[in-house]
Amino acid sequence: ALSPQPESEVFEITDFTTASEWERFISKVEEVLNDWKLIGVSSGKPLEKGIYTTGTWEEKSDEISFADFKFSVTHHYLVQEPSDKDGKEELAEDALPLPMQDLLCMNNDFPPRAHCLVRWYGLREFVVIAPAANNEAVVSESKCNLLLSSVSIALGNTGCQVPLFVQIHQKWRRMYVGECQGPGVRTDFEMVHLRKVPSQYTHLSGLLEIFKTKIGCPLTPLPPISMAIRLTYVLQDWQQYFWPQQPPDIDALVGGEVGGLEFGKLPFGACEDPISELHLATTWPHLAEGIIVDNDVYSDLDPMQAPQWSVRVRKAENPQCLLGDFLTEFFKLCRRKESTDEILGRSAFEEEGKEVADITHALSKLTEPAPVPIHKLSVTNMVHSAKKKIRKHRGVDESPLNNDVLNTILLFLFPDAADKLADGFESRANTSAGNNPPPENEDYNLFSQFKSAPSDSLTYKLALCLCMINFYHGGVKGVAHLWQEFVLEMRYRWENNYLIPGLANGSPDLRCCLLHQKLQMLNCCIERKKARDEGKRGSGSDRSPGAFGDGAKGAEHSGDNPDKEKEFGKSWESWSDSEDEFFECLSDTEDLKGNGQENGKKGGAKEGNKEPVNLKPEGRLHPHGKLMLLHPGEPLYVPITQEPAPMTEDLLEEQSEVLAKLGTSAEGAHLRARMQSACLLSDMESFKAANPGCCLEDFVRWYSPRDYIEEEVLDEKGNKVIKGELSARMKIPSNMWVEAWETAKPIPARRQKRLFDDTREAEKVLHYLAVQKPADLARHLLPCIIHAAVLKVKDEEALEDISSVKKIIKQIISHSSKVLRFPNPEDKKLEEIIAQIMSVEAIIARARSLKAKFGVEKCENEEEKEDLQRFVNCLLEQPEVSVVGAGRGPAGSIIHKLFVNAQRVSAVPALEEELRRSGGAEERRQGLQSEFPPPTGREVILRSALPRPAPYSKALPQRMYSVLTREDFRLAGAFSADTTFF
Repeated sequence: ALSPQPESEVFEITDFTTASEWERFISKVEEVLNDWKLIGVSSGKPLEKGIYTTGTWEEKSDEISFADFKFSVTHHYLVQEPSDKDGKEELAEDALPLPMQDLLCMNNDFPPRAHCLVRWYGLREFVVIAPAANNEAVVSESKCNLLLSSVSIALGNTGCQVPLFVQIHQKWRRMYVGECQGPGVRTDFEMVHLRKVPSQYTHLSGLLEIFKTKIGCPLTPLPPISMAIRLTYVLQDWQQYFWPQQPPDIDALVGGEVGGLEFGKLPFGACEDPISELHLATTWPHLAEGIIVDNDVYSDLDPMQAPQWSVRVRKAENPQCLLGDFLTEFFKLCRRKESTDEILGRSAFEEEGKEVADITHALSKLTEPAPVPIHKLSVTNMVHSAKKKIRKHRGVDESPLNNDVLNTILLFLFPDAADKLADGFESRANTSAGNNPPPENEDYNLFSQFKSAPSDSLTYKLALCLCMINFYHGGVKGVAHLWQEFVLEMRYRWENNYLIPGLANGSPDLRCCLLHQKLQMLNCCIERKKARDEGKRGSGSDRSPGAFGDGAKGAEHSGDNPDKEKEFGKSWESWSDSEDEFFECLSDTEDLKGNGQENGKKGGAKEGNKEPVNLKPEGRLHPHGKLMLLHPGEPLYVPITQEPAPMTEDLLEEQSEVLAKLGTSAEGAHLRARMQSACLLSDMESFKAANPGCCLEDFVRWYSPRDYIEEEVLDEKGNKVIKGELSARMKIPSNMWVEAWETAKPIPARRQKRLFDDTREAEKVLHYLAVQKPADLARHLLPCIIHAAVLKVKDEEALEDISSVKKIIKQIISHSSKVLRFPNPEDKKLEEIIAQIMSVEAIIARARSLKAKFGVEKCENEEEKEDLQRFVNCLLEQPEVSVVGAGRGPAGSIIHKLFVNAQRVSAVPALEEELRRSGGAEERRQGLQSEFPPPTGREVILRSALPRPAPYSKALPQRMYSVLTREDFRLAGAFSADTTFF
């Protein structure tokens, strides 16, 4: 019964040891330092020159809290190779901690890109504790002291030698206090930040005074203090260089030129100077005290005498660039909702019945004997008819595009309209656009990667014209207007058998965008219709037989045999879509034929005797050459066949969907086979008509030689004979080929049902084009515009030769080909591509701006010219570039001139303002240095190693950094003291 009592007493005793919030905070800091392995002696090599800029900096973060106030702890460090001499380092026990050694190291003063603490103290690693929330701040003095003492205790407990800083006051002030501890030594990091500068700190002698007082060194001849000084001058006024590129003059489109734009090319370059400022830093890296005089009356610090110059340029924020604007504006079209009709009033297309008079009038002109130049009709009359409609609906006499602009564009798109040939557009019809540039050129083949269109095609030119009109001539209205004209022109060409220029021959190229495929499809239709209409006039008797081998069918189908086109167009018009009349007279032979097939050879022979009597061979192209028919033994004739129907990708997709939906039932399979074998059936019918008495084996030997297997065998008499038979796949029961062969009737191509109904397909294409909204157009053509932009950027880069840009262009191409390959890419991805292109344009514009400013082109001396070019390239790619020869080198003297000229321009007002601002002192001290403006920034680093706090203490590093700009003044000091002997 007594036992619980003592226990509860014990419990109350442990209660007294509960840690306070403050102790918990300290232990959390220690825990983090332990986790990051920052405990104990820090080792590392002495720092190489410039390593702070060239090396990699990394950071890791964690969060801790003091009561409910959250802090973030961040470790910033320069990544270093592990050092190999660990063993030797342990011997030097009294070696100073690395951070203290870094305070005196002069190899990395004023690094161009670094954390502010690196610039102020020259440290290679440190830990910062700052309020986690951006708007929070540690302002009260007692809290600052509490944090600092926590840091001190944590460092003492863990033996960590990495400096630990605490951020105090508002974030923007960048105020830090901190501490670094080593065996028997300690460095305190302190800071002063003022808005108003006390005049005694504006020069070197005043700063030295503070430094000495702060150190309070007891030795009488003070050990030497070394100084590093940097003055920064800013040049904002490039008076003598007006920016060369003006936005193109919009109204000068006539004559195929648009201001500075070559017509049908994208514009390029910045409208404003992409380089806004030049910062020149003049540095004295190592001065001993007393060598130089710099006080409130006089200064020796003449920038021309500085041993080191370095330059950085400040780039204008997103300078307005033409190509970028073009792309962005065109991309905005993709988001528009309106249809062409809504933009232009009711459609010109619905009205064709009522207002067809205009067009028929144009057509009757075509048939008149007087030689009327065709282009007037094609472009202008159609244009006027559309214009009248537009005006009628809008009730305004102003359509979005004026006539000159429209005609210039239409002539650019349809150059054949200008060839004043009374016999139509033949001149261009034969030169297919696909053949101009060498196809192996990788730039030319970009279209297949981007799914755009070849760079010499009509689609590509159309994209450029729409892009330009969208930008300069009435935005979305102009786009709708041009598109309407374009569609009218397409219909006009279809109705009058004029091929569309700028498209490769043959079936639609599935590597191109859908719009391009549709135009190619329309061209196929026009070609068929034209062949049909000409067939009435021409005759096919003068045809030269083509040379065909076994694979004849391949050549036949690819449409590369123009002779065949004529023949099969010969009596196209006599085709009837209903085949009945033709079939009835054949039914008895069909029966015989069917039986014949089953009775094998005997039947074959019977057929051979009978059929030639009933059937005359029809639709022969030419004898095959090598092959004879198996049974009658007559020569095998290659028939005239129908071309397979060309397809665009959306049709192929539809077809495959239909085929997939037919399912697996027997009926579905049968339907599928019928759909897929329409072309095969047509060819079989043509073959039967050309070769009466033939059998399936004959057809297979011509159509698919690999399916007829021949082998040598010995007959009864022991002679070698060649025996042939169908391949295994042809012998499968109810094989599609066998079925098709049995249903095929001997009908020559010209009397078969058309495989490709060009009228229907053309109407489908024209309807598809007519219903495109401007937004759909922009989506279709965006790949062409990106393609054009990439080519433009490549051309421009080739003139400048900037290696970093080459890399980015490669990335743009690979990125674009991934994004554009699929239909409906995401807007975000497209925006990324456009942004990449814009960034390249800006870099090239900057390169040109700098080239002009440094007179690279004007330089006579080749060697100097190369040096300047290299200097300009470095300026683009590096944060800061040192000037070889400082103020006396070729680049230095140019920079000097730039400043002198700028000073001349602004001398008088600047002088007055300067005198007012600093009561004349600054101006007096500058003496006659008005070649340069007063420095925008003055930085000074003072260093010394001396004993504190007592004369017999160890000599330790002391350092003070000061920066003075127009806005503020900062002192950052690191003062070390001996904690053993004091």
